[in-house]
Amino acid sequence: MLLAATLAQARTTIPFDGNWRFLKGDAPGAEKPDFDDTAWRTLSVPHDWSIEGPFDQANPTGAAGGFLPAGVGWYRQSFSLPANDATRSVSVEFDGVMANSDVWINGFHLGQRPNGAVSFAYDLTGHLKFGGTNVLAVRADNGSQPASRWYTGAGIYRHVRLVVASPVHLERWSTFVTTPRVSAGEATVHVAGTIMNRFAEPATVAIEIAIFDPAGKAIDTVHLSPQTAPAGKTADFQGDATVKNPDRWDIGHGAIYRAVVTLRDGATALDDETVPFGIREFHFDADTGFWLNGRNLKIKGAAMHQDGGAVGAAVPLGVWEHRLQLLRQIGVNAVRAAHHPFAPEFLDLADRLGFLAMDETFDCWTVAKNPYDYHLYFEEWSKVDTRDTVRRDRNHASVIVYSAGNEIRDTPKAELARQILGGLVEVFHQNDPTRPVTQALFRPNVSHDYDNGLADLLDVVGQNYRENEILAAHAAKPTRKILGTENRLDRAVWLALRDNPPYAGQFLWAGFDYLGEAHRWPQIANDEGLFDRTGGFKPAAYERQSWWSDQPMVYMARRVAPPPAAPTDPGYQAMFRLAPLTLLSDWTPADRAAHEENVEVYSNCQEVELTLNGRSLGSKPLPADASPRTWQVAFAAGALQAVGRNQGRTAAAYELRTAGQPARIALAAGGDSLRAIAYVTARVVDEHGVLVPGADQAIHFQVDGPGAIVAVDNADVTSHEPFQASERHAFRGQAIGIVRRTAAAGRITVSASAPGLASGKVEIQ
Repeated sequence: MLLAATLAQARTTIPFDGNWRFLKGDAPGAEKPDFDDTAWRTLSVPHDWSIEGPFDQANPTGAAGGFLPAGVGWYRQSFSLPANDATRSVSVEFDGVMANSDVWINGFHLGQRPNGAVSFAYDLTGHLKFGGTNVLAVRADNGSQPASRWYTGAGIYRHVRLVVASPVHLERWSTFVTTPRVSAGEATVHVAGTIMNRFAEPATVAIEIAIFDPAGKAIDTVHLSPQTAPAGKTADFQGDATVKNPDRWDIGHGAIYRAVVTLRDGATALDDETVPFGIREFHFDADTGFWLNGRNLKIKGAAMHQDGGAVGAAVPLGVWEHRLQLLRQIGVNAVRAAHHPFAPEFLDLADRLGFLAMDETFDCWTVAKNPYDYHLYFEEWSKVDTRDTVRRDRNHASVIVYSAGNEIRDTPKAELARQILGGLVEVFHQNDPTRPVTQALFRPNVSHDYDNGLADLLDVVGQNYRENEILAAHAAKPTRKILGTENRLDRAVWLALRDNPPYAGQFLWAGFDYLGEAHRWPQIANDEGLFDRTGGFKPAAYERQSWWSDQPMVYMARRVAPPPAAPTDPGYQAMFRLAPLTLLSDWTPADRAAHEENVEVYSNCQEVELTLNGRSLGSKPLPADASPRTWQVAFAAGALQAVGRNQGRTAAAYELRTAGQPARIALAAGGDSLRAIAYVTARVVDEHGVLVPGADQAIHFQVDGPGAIVAVDNADVTSHEPFQASERHAFRGQAIGIVRRTAAAGRITVSASAPGLASGKVEIQ
């Protein structure tokens, strides 16, 4: 790959995702420039080779890793830089390599990074052939298993870039933008950073800071006094700008400003960097919880792992946007990156969409949860990984709190735990004094975290589950600021948050079903999410929506118990594959004889009326205790409808109809706002368009036009069908195809077919 000349610009950031050579397996000597890789596969990163499978009960990742493969993967990239770049500084940046990565340039070993979730960079200066061919080689090894409690992916699963800059440049991740004073009328923007001088003599530079508003208009420019950086050393700078009548970043309002920092030598720009940021004020209060821009509100969060279901750990941004928009529909306003740093573009997206975020670092410290997890590297790497994560992420408007760990097993060793946590909190504060630090404490009453001083090392005390315990800890010491870091989905959990002002918020486990952390073979995924892997709403999501959303809504489901001996119909058996499945949103029971059904209705409307085939079954008011409204309904085939009313007027409605025999495939497309990724849902319906919940036909997807199938899925946590395919069996009547556009514009037609069914078709512009 020939990279364009870069001398004309102060800094050039070159995407380095394309044209990698990849080998699944070890290859001794592959770090050498003259190694023959012509037989290797050519691909682009981000790339997760593990998601390609196959699923196998013998895979050492086991249930924790979704029974997917692990091992060694090699990547090699050949590239050239023009000779006139020979005096410049060149580095390579990796957003994440899973895991235990080693990187070489032209045979020279640049370093190793064990943590697959952290971003890192290497300086290539002095090891390059300008005007000739260079070879960058990466070896990633996650073969020692089990190494995690959930699916992590494998390989260069995040973006890579090359940065070419002047020898006098802004140090990586040093520019830090804060807003120390914010009001509706005016905000102060503080910009600090570090100049790196790689020249053999001192360098004096002028520093310019320009602030641009969300519309791209320049609103203030600050010229700082010239700064001298000694030869081979650094120099710090800082300055303030003023923004009148700021457009404050808020939940659902991702107002993003930009600070452009430029280093100049006279009229020549030596380096420049653009840093997006948001103007907002937030804080936690011991008595009243969380405040944002002068408003007291509850953090209504969801925790997520970093896999995107069928796409594995190399998650296209459109998949994240699709998921965050679904969470927003049910009233979620915050996300927790569990239990390690996510890719930087995830936080970029949270910034733009106006989501609050918890940035978490570790799932273990020195005590293992798995034989080959991060405890092996914690003492050597934890402070480095914490520092790099904070410096990378501290300009994100979405990030409101850091977490130093999740359910750490060191805590029974009180002296050790206090020493470790104190050191980590110090690193957090040194690199970002503007944000609080929490920790997801686990059974703190057992390890006496509230008594031995550990909890009070935290700026905000976090606890997983056992909501009454953290409320009691606050009552015992009312100066404590408290936050639910991981919480179940049930009603009692919500009431603990709703009815206690000091309780700042909660993060539900989990936002989406995720790969790994399965119970046992044949299950390959965890099914505890509000949404399934495909983005399908679960009843728990609708129930949460009835508590958290401001938009009128109504939803209903049948509460059933799995039969002791399931009927012989295989489609019906599939519906109960994950016993005990107790809520079914259909009016198609297997038993059509006379019987009663337990119907639950979730709604935030003042009144809900239930009707069956047009006959009213009565109305019920909104319960004060947030419980669902329930009816005992004598089954009759037809239409069951729930109508929600406010002030006597219809505000929302939901209907279930009895399904007949499968007749056709109905297709619908949804996805991210730019249509880079589209979710195409195939529903097996009867002749009247009613979903047939027991349908399990194999559905074949086909794409015509500038698009391609990325993956297929059906949300079944026991299915071992490959995700990288064009066919998937329906599960509970549905399957999806994830389509990626392959050109900037054009009409894509997606069709779906199955034996014995009329085909479906949908167009995506």
